Amino acid sequence: MKPLVAIVGRPNVGKSTLFNRILGQRQSIVEGQPGVTRDRLYGEAEWCGREFTLVDTGGILGEGEGALAAAVRSQAEQAIAEADLILLVVDVRRGLLPADQEVAQLLRRCGKPVLVAVNKLESPSASPGDFYRLGLGEPEGISAEHGLGIGDLLDRVVAALPPASAATEEPGLRVTLAGRPNAGKSSLVNRLLGQERVVIDDAPGTTRDPVDSYLTWRGRRFVLVDTAGIRRRARPRSVEGYSVLRAVRAMEKSDVVLLIVDASMPVSEQDQRLAGQIMEAGKALAVLLNKWDLVPGDAAQGVLERAKQRLYFVEKVPFLTVSARTGAHLERILETAAKLGDEHSRRVEPGELKDLIREAMLLQAPPAQGRRRLQVQRVAQTGVRPPTFTLWVNDPKLASPGYRRYLHRQLVEGLHFAGLPVRLTLREADR
Repeated sequence: MKPLVAIVGRPNVGKSTLFNRILGQRQSIVEGQPGVTRDRLYGEAEWCGREFTLVDTGGILGEGEGALAAAVRSQAEQAIAEADLILLVVDVRRGLLPADQEVAQLLRRCGKPVLVAVNKLESPSASPGDFYRLGLGEPEGISAEHGLGIGDLLDRVVAALPPASAATEEPGLRVTLAGRPNAGKSSLVNRLLGQERVVIDDAPGTTRDPVDSYLTWRGRRFVLVDTAGIRRRARPRSVEGYSVLRAVRAMEKSDVVLLIVDASMPVSEQDQRLAGQIMEAGKALAVLLNKWDLVPGDAAQGVLERAKQRLYFVEKVPFLTVSARTGAHLERILETAAKLGDEHSRRVEPGELKDLIREAMLLQAPPAQGRRRLQVQRVAQTGVRPPTFTLWVNDPKLASPGYRRYLHRQLVEGLHFAGLPVRLTLREADR
């Protein structure tokens, strides 16, 4: 396991900017307004050959700040409990505030090594000032926005980390939960993990950054990725716009995507659009009808059938009825994701593939134009994730759209790839 470094502090001191600076990429959403980061965000970092996991957290507020603030504080406290080293970020422009002292008191109680990073210190001659009074050792002056002092800070970070472990772990099957706002994605993640991993609130849009969570189930590792709810329209440069963009990118990086649909409401055009985007991106897909506990028993079959009708173009993918609130049928989620992940990466024996295409062409003769008939010279599986097959033929123009669909259907059904975005390409054989 890599050592864990948690970035904590009160809101709007530049924690996410520092997180992005250390990672060398814009992974956490940064805005001038406080409270943008809410969940724990993980990233892999390296400095001077030493690798570690970095955790960004939401701003820690005092008690009595409301349910959402309390949930964000809980996320930060969980990151502190997991961490091997803590980076307390403070703002030199605002000076030492009671909120900083409250966070420092919390960190002193945890018994973990702490480094204080005094941020927004753009002038090399400026002093960390009163932050020595936190009693957490010598503060390190930095500017996360401009990259000043980051090297010196990271030198101190790696020096304070525990000894490196030779053990490494497989990254796991990446399973992304996607859907419209308030469909219950975060609740499902928390249920599967058995803990409050992501912040939940009744207001839509609570999740903003994709949140990775690690889980081992029946000896297999999973990375569950919770994403922001995707609306049809979101202002491109707004926090919501950035959230949607990162949700889409998280789906593109995943092995399996679980489309979460609110079963208590009709399948919407946005649900249809998301299902199409997932299949077009070549991802394995399962549809989860969440909040199934809200569907009356006598209406259940009708609700399921109407959902399948609305998503007719992905009808062969698994449809699961689940409830994050009651825990009903949750065991089927990881089981289905694991099966889809295996099938998405499966390679077919060349002999089996050759026999299937030969039989398909015997069952339905290939099309012809004049005296020329479509002939397959060679067939091979040329890719996985998604399963991709190539037929080398005498002339691809001889294959009508209908015959291409027929061959595609024979591949999907004959090789038991139902529900996966199988790709079929016809190329002209070398003469």
